[in-house]
Amino acid sequence: MILVSLKPSVLSIPFKVAFKHASAERRVTQTLWMEARASNGLVGFGEGCPREYVTAESLSSAMMFIERHRKNWLATLHDVRALGEWVDSHRSDIDANPAAWTAVELALLDLMGKDRQCSVERLLHLPELAGRFHYTAVLGDEAPEQFASQLDRYLKTGFTTFKIKLSGNREVNRTKVKLLTEAGVGGHAVRADANNLWKDADACIVDLLSLGYDFIALEEPLQPEDYVGLNHVAQRLNTKIILDESMLREGQLENLSAAPDRWIVNCRVSKMGGLLRCLQVLRSAHGRGVGVIVGAHVGETSVLTRAALTVASVGRNFVIAHEGAFGTHLLCNDVADPPLMFGAEGAIDIGATGLADRPGLGLRVVAEN
Repeated sequence: MILVSLKPSVLSIPFKVAFKHASAERRVTQTLWMEARASNGLVGFGEGCPREYVTAESLSSAMMFIERHRKNWLATLHDVRALGEWVDSHRSDIDANPAAWTAVELALLDLMGKDRQCSVERLLHLPELAGRFHYTAVLGDEAPEQFASQLDRYLKTGFTTFKIKLSGNREVNRTKVKLLTEAGVGGHAVRADANNLWKDADACIVDLLSLGYDFIALEEPLQPEDYVGLNHVAQRLNTKIILDESMLREGQLENLSAAPDRWIVNCRVSKMGGLLRCLQVLRSAHGRGVGVIVGAHVGETSVLTRAALTVASVGRNFVIAHEGAFGTHLLCNDVADPPLMFGAEGAIDIGATGLADRPGLGLRVVAEN
């Protein structure tokens, strides 16, 4: 395959409703879009989600990273082997620019699959996608009326697991827990995401104990990489801790060796620096006895939803939960037609999508920037 162009751009798609959590409120996507073109006219598409509060990236820094390396990529990245070698030899560059590299890598994998007339799974010698993938219902930090309405819609759709965003207001959190309880949703089915809300472990413990609700797991209640404090919270509340902002790369798994069964890694493809690196983290975490969730950034389009399916498929026998796949449930429009998103029972049925029968990522992209 002869690569002739790599064209980055910014993709801004409005949300149907604003989505709020402790670190940000979003009304539009913050997405880096990548288009890779080969000499035979084939085009591959990629997506990355730079987040200042997660990986310290911005759309501007992502563009600069691409411009810095584009000439080298055009000259060298013509097959999967070369792609893997670049990932291995530029670890620190990707560590600093994971979302930017994700957009590039996914576009190239999509293009290479199309060039070889095979799925991304076959291209990477992975099992083909098959069966159904069930997703978690995610509720933002909304007013009680909105929270209750959204919870009701999720229950009617058939969701069985939930993730709520906690607020800095204890009374607001109590109201959310009350609404969950009244709806018959117990803590065994609910994960709580605090988005680094507390700076002190003891204050976090006091606030959460006051809710009188035993979440099955807590995501990032303290400041990023406060593993000692997080371990303290896990012990006092007898719960598991989900690491998101505190787990950006494989090397950080070393911090969990003392009590691996206490931790769960949130594997988001864009955050981890692409599909290849995300698969490495997935396998390494599982090998160490650490739990795994396949996560998603708010506002992802069908491209990142599709990439996450590859990760979930590889980890099918041990992945704890799967987030994302909102498509036009949240976005005013998607890049793919039809959009790849959950349906009844919060699931995607691979057989109904036809993904396994189409080359590359298998999406019919209609939004070319």
